Amino acid sequence: MHKEIPKKLNGQSIIFWVFHVIRHYSNYLENNKSKYSSMLSDLLTKSQILEEKSSPYEIVFGHNDLLPANFLDDGNRLWLIDWEYAGYNTPLFDLGGLSSNNNFNPKEEIFLLENYFEKKINPQLLNQYNCLKCASLLRETMWSMVSEITSNIDFDYANYTDENLLKFGETYKNIL
Repeated sequence: MHKEIPKKLNGQSIIFWVFHVIRHYSNYLENNKSKYSSMLSDLLTKSQILEEKSSPYEIVFGHNDLLPANFLDDGNRLWLIDWEYAGYNTPLFDLGGLSSNNNFNPKEEIFLLENYFEKKINPQLLNQYNCLKCASLLRETMWSMVSEITSNIDFDYANYTDENLLKFGETYKNIL
């Protein structure tokens, strides 16, 4: 996906920069007097730290929303659907999102990374990956915060926000 899809694209494409998305969500939440407004400054500070610690970046064409529901298996083929957030990004964001959305354990994460990069993972790459996995969790958390305000879907976004905020907090503690 990361290397082959861009070969088939014509015209301009967007970049999905998670740290910009987080800032955008924060502005929306602040402007709409979200119940989470008091924590936005802290979340933005943490996001800035993650952005600084996760560079330098390799850029590929990413899906940027690797939730389990976006994978379909028809018995013959595996399909990846819902390309709404697709655009250029670092592959570590997709890999981190895949891991956090599917509750991979550390051993499974190393297996994922070593198979993706086809080599043993060094501490720098592992740190970058962990920062982007954490950023993926923060983006998902803030998406849910925004959805609490904007969505008409019958879904418990407040609980989803709480779950992701907890996962983000635990992951963030482990990268410092």
